[in-house]
Amino acid sequence: MSKKFVACIYLSEKKAVKGLHDPAILSTDPVSLAMSYADAEADALVIFDLSYNDATHEDAILMMKQIAESISIPVYGAGNIKRMEDVKKILYAGCKKAILNLNKQSSFDILEEVSQKFGKEKIGASFMNTEQVTYHANDLEKYADELFCLNEHEIKNVMSVISMPMVVMLPEISLDKVLSLLENSKISGISGALINDNLKELDSLKEIAAQRGIDVHIFKPQMPFSEFKLGPDGLVPVVVQDYQSGQVLMVAYMNEEAYNKTCRTGKMTYYSRSRKELWVKGLTSGHFQYIRSLSVDCDNDTLLAKVKQIGAACHTGNYSCFYRDLIPMEEENVENPLTVFENVTNIIKDRKLHPKEGSYTNYLFDKGIDKILKKLGEEATEIVIAAKNPNPEEIKYEISDFLYHMMVLMVEKGVTWEEITSDLAKR
Repeated sequence: MSKKFVACIYLSEKKAVKGLHDPAILSTDPVSLAMSYADAEADALVIFDLSYNDATHEDAILMMKQIAESISIPVYGAGNIKRMEDVKKILYAGCKKAILNLNKQSSFDILEEVSQKFGKEKIGASFMNTEQVTYHANDLEKYADELFCLNEHEIKNVMSVISMPMVVMLPEISLDKVLSLLENSKISGISGALINDNLKELDSLKEIAAQRGIDVHIFKPQMPFSEFKLGPDGLVPVVVQDYQSGQVLMVAYMNEEAYNKTCRTGKMTYYSRSRKELWVKGLTSGHFQYIRSLSVDCDNDTLLAKVKQIGAACHTGNYSCFYRDLIPMEEENVENPLTVFENVTNIIKDRKLHPKEGSYTNYLFDKGIDKILKKLGEEATEIVIAAKNPNPEEIKYEISDFLYHMMVLMVEKGVTWEEITSDLAKR
């Protein structure tokens, strides 16, 4: 198991503050701060919600969602978790783990339930003293995946009573002490001020740890650039696809430096033939591409990158650079249902932006949200009625009607299919 270097953000009223007990504002834009931590090659990010009521708690969860969508490293949500609904919202926001606070009895009240519902691997726990861990050791071993030690003085005591992997929150300490801790098999990672305050040295710290024989996560190319067949300009072309829909987004080029940086950082980096320089996709626009897989063709002369695209891939604002049809298909046989949903949704979006006389979709938009909801309710009732009918064709027709009206509602409320499918995939 690779040792993790975990950055942390403390959220208070939509701002990042310096620490659990330090209200000094570190950043008014936690999303950009999180992106800087990911850029520095932190392996994960834990977000502590310091909210004081339900409204600010909801704001914090929304911020966790925005952060999880903006960075490629795992995000863990912690703080102010009182009930199973809180765990569900945190996980559905895109967090890989929900971290329960062992200082609160409510955490132990829901521990077994949330572990069985969402999976042990998605549940962690934070603690301040050994007593909390010792008393509930059996339940923690059974229902939680990882511990987060918030008090460095308790590390040895806890390791003597429990065998769970543990991330330790550390202040500024010596390099030898850091390496000594990482060599312990029970320590799964380090976090806290030590990581946040030394992000520029994180890459060097990983290299030193690797030299000591410690298993740390370092991006390394599976194939050296020298094995690629390059063009006359010394570059290799890269075809870029959306990792979910398979849509081709763009074609760009890499030199050796761009290839190595892409493999190391997880962000698509190219070589600009016009500017004669390296460029990280999205560095100026914010439309980053986070790599999900990278393949090479049979001739070793073309790469295929499947990415998570933030925003639009094309400089024109279109999602894909290939938005103009030279020979449009008259009849498209689409096997991917998501593509059908996206195509219909795009037509509905276009109707809203460019109203068409006589359009039923525009009629619904003109009448407003109450009319759309009324029709959606009627179509849901029609499905129930059709389900009692022995003719299977009727229910297919009614479900299609319902889905159409649901997509009108989605466009009206600004909800995308990607958001829906992402939420479904987390359940």
